[in-house]
Amino acid sequence: MTTAPAPDETTPATAQSGPAAPLLRLEGVAVAPPERATAVISGIDLTIAPGERIALVGPSGAGKTTLLRTLNGQIRPHAGRLIFDGEELSALKGARLRRARSHIGLVTQKHDLVDPLRVDKNVMAGALGRWSTLHALRFLFWSKAEELAEAEAALASVGLAAKLRQPTASLSGGEQQRVAIARVLVQAPRLLLADEPVASLDPRTAVEVLELLTGLTQARGMALICSLHQPELAARFFDRIVEVRDGVLVEQPAGRGGDGLRLV
Repeated sequence: MTTAPAPDETTPATAQSGPAAPLLRLEGVAVAPPERATAVISGIDLTIAPGERIALVGPSGAGKTTLLRTLNGQIRPHAGRLIFDGEELSALKGARLRRARSHIGLVTQKHDLVDPLRVDKNVMAGALGRWSTLHALRFLFWSKAEELAEAEAALASVGLAAKLRQPTASLSGGEQQRVAIARVLVQAPRLLLADEPVASLDPRTAVEVLELLTGLTQARGMALICSLHQPELAARFFDRIVEVRDGVLVEQPAGRGGDGLRLV
């Protein structure tokens, strides 16, 4: 009987397995807000690997928010194919779409927190994708110890463990943005989208939030796409910079330091 030769032990595992499959792939995608019949960005071909950090830059009204909402399945592409984790997201409906979207987190400029609720309630909203309606209602009125522990651990990751039971409305803008990030950590997505997460923050707090956001996503192996107005922050914190320019996406060469980006 002939036996197969043993694998060459000098060959690295990465060479045997090959490069990782793209997490997100856009093929000829065009995006348009629901109220418009024509696309604001078109001809998008873009590939994003697991763990990559990409800054999406461009002027107000260029379509950055529309693109991010398309990437998480809130808006269907005007044209083209959007493939997330091997599935064509733009073709999914119902439970399959909800399941795919549960692996895509979103942090917005306005945080989308419920101010009258305590911080722990807002943080654990990140678990709604894996909870039944009955479970969510029960949590709203009565939290189990393990649920509070999960919320506290997520808050500890963003430096706010002491705020667990405080009213969300009592927090500063920077603290509320950290709570929104903690909520996404509970969701444990593979892709995190951040829509102008530091636009309303002072420069020092903006740097702190981006340090936190990029550090956490890198440590947890999440891909990150973050829209920004500040080219210097894009160059400082992100692996790639993609500019929305005249209705198309233009990738910037690495190491430009933000020079030449036409932002207003």
